[in-house]
Amino acid sequence: MTHYYDSHDLSRFGEIGKNCPELADKFFEWYGAVFQDGALTAREKALIALGVAHAVQCPYCIDAYSQSALEKGADLDQLTEAVHVSAAIRGGASLVHGVQMRNRAEKISM
Repeated sequence: MTHYYDSHDLSRFGEIGKNCPELADKFFEWYGAVFQDGALTAREKALIALGVAHAVQCPYCIDAYSQSALEKGADLDQLTEAVHVSAAIRGGASLVHGVQMRNRAEKISM
């Protein structure tokens, strides 16, 4: 392996519970329930997860939810738009913190 991220590790995710199976079981039960159809469809949830995966920069999640969204009927335009929504929120969050900077700068300048 010449890099830190190995896409094959995603298939080993279940191993996270080896040393604490009771907590892993609870997590995976909850996780599975979250992604079932509800007020949002499983496809919509996969697109949301894909956007969040980009915001938190998780390559495993990007792989998993790109595949999941496609399998649930999303197309490349929808996946791309989800990534743009994520980028807009992430960029906006950075910019809005500029207000905090301005508050601090104004206080120091007084």
